[in-house]
Amino acid sequence: MVTFLHTDEGTDESAWSAGGLPVIPELPLGPEELAAMRFLVLAAHPDDETLGAGGLMARLHALGAEVRVLLCTAGEASHPGSETVSREELTARRLAEFAAALDRMGLKDRWRYLGLPDSGLAERTAGITRSVSEAAAALAGPAGRVAILAPYRADGHTDHDALGTVAAAVAADNGYALLEYPIWYWHWATPAHPEWQSWVRMPLEPGEQSVKERAMQEHASQTRPLSPHPGDEVLLSESFLRHFSRPFETFAWTAPQEFIPGKPGGPGTMPRTSREAQGIFDGIHSREPDPWKYTTSWYERRKRALTLAALPSEHYSAALEIGCSIGTLTADLAPRCTSLLAVDASGAALAQAAQRLAPFPGVTAMQLTLPAEWPAGSYDLVVVSEVGYYLAAGELDDLVEKTRDSILPGGTLLLCHWRHPISGWELDGEAVHTRVRDGLKWPTAGLYRERDFLLETLIAPMAAVPAP
Repeated sequence: MVTFLHTDEGTDESAWSAGGLPVIPELPLGPEELAAMRFLVLAAHPDDETLGAGGLMARLHALGAEVRVLLCTAGEASHPGSETVSREELTARRLAEFAAALDRMGLKDRWRYLGLPDSGLAERTAGITRSVSEAAAALAGPAGRVAILAPYRADGHTDHDALGTVAAAVAADNGYALLEYPIWYWHWATPAHPEWQSWVRMPLEPGEQSVKERAMQEHASQTRPLSPHPGDEVLLSESFLRHFSRPFETFAWTAPQEFIPGKPGGPGTMPRTSREAQGIFDGIHSREPDPWKYTTSWYERRKRALTLAALPSEHYSAALEIGCSIGTLTADLAPRCTSLLAVDASGAALAQAAQRLAPFPGVTAMQLTLPAEWPAGSYDLVVVSEVGYYLAAGELDDLVEKTRDSILPGGTLLLCHWRHPISGWELDGEAVHTRVRDGLKWPTAGLYRERDFLLETLIAPMAAVPAP
C-alpha cells in the first residue's frame, strides 16, 4: 500500500521529462475513432477529471462525441483542519467549481453527482459498481461502443484506487474500452517504477491545453488558499500542478473487445483454424482486388517504406514472407533478396501477386496454410507483416517454433502489425508481438511504435539455442 502526503516534496516534473515519459507510445485512437465512441468519465472528487483528462474531454467535445460524467464525492474532506469553511460550505463550493470546469470543457449539464462521502468509496464499491454499470449501459445504446475514463486503479489514494478498480471490472465484464488517468502517481512514483512504461500518451493541441488550464482555474478551492488562516492552505502545489501542464496526457489503456474502425477486420466470429480463415480471405479478395488499399493508400506505402528501412541488413540470401496477400510488400522486398518465397493462404490474393511479381526471377509465390504447411528450407529473413492476429494463439506459438527451426543463425525476423483491435479475432497486434517476443527470447534489433502500427525486428542467435 502506497503512503504519501500531499505536502511531501514529491517527484519533480523534470525527472519525468528526463526519464522518458514524453516518448511513450501514442494512444491508438484517431479523431474518427474517438468521435465514434461514447465516453463515461468517472471522478472520485471534483478536479480529478480536469487534471487527468481535461484535454481529452475538450477534444471529445470538439469532435461531437457523446460524453457523460459521474462524480462520486464533493471532495469535502480536502481541508480537514479548516476553521473558517465548514464541510457543508466546501461541498457547495466544490460542486460549483466542478460545474464551472465542465462548462469550460463544453460539458455543461452532462454530469451526475452520486453524493458519496469523501474518503469513503472503498466501503461502497457494490453501489458504485451498480451506478457505473447502469450509466455505461444507458450510454452504450444499441451500438455498445463505450469507453470508461477513470482514475488509475493503483494511484495511491484510496478513493481513486476503489473507483479505478470498479471501472476496470465493469469494462472487462462488458468489453468496454478503459482509459485510466493517473493523478497522485506522478507525485509519489518515480521513473524507476515500471508501470508507466506500458502506458500511452495523447498529445494535446494548444487550444486543448488552454481549455484544460482554464477549467483547472475554476477549481480555486484546490489551487489557491481558502483563506490566510491555518488549515486553509493551498492543497495542490505549483510543483504538483506542473505534472498536468504537459503538452500531452497519459493513460493506462485497455482496448475494447469490439472493432474500432480504421482498417478492415475479420468476420463476426473468429475462425477455429487458419484453414477456415483461408476461405474468408478468398472471399474478401474475390469481391475487391485491393481490399486493404495497399497500392493507393499513403499509410500503406509509408508503412512499407519504414518496414524496408527497418531491415538491419542491406541484402538477404533467402527470405520467407508469411501472408504476402497481393504482393505489394513482396515486390519491395525482392531487390533486397537473392531468393524470396512469398506465401499466402488465399489463392485469390496469390493470383494477383503472381502478376505483380512476374518481373522478379528470384521470387516464388506459393499457396500454403501456415503454420501447418510450413515450407522446406532455411532463411536469413522471415517477414510476418499484418498476419499474426489472423492466427489462433496456439497457431501463432507453432509459427514461432517453426520460425526458430528454419531461420539461419543471425537471421532477421521482422514483425509489423496494426495496433488497433481486430474484430472477431483472438489476438491483436500488441499481443502478437508480445507472444512472439516472449516465445523466442531473441534480442531486439529495432522497435518502432506509432499510433496505428508496431514494427519490430528480432535477431536469431548466432549459435543454435534450444527451445525454452
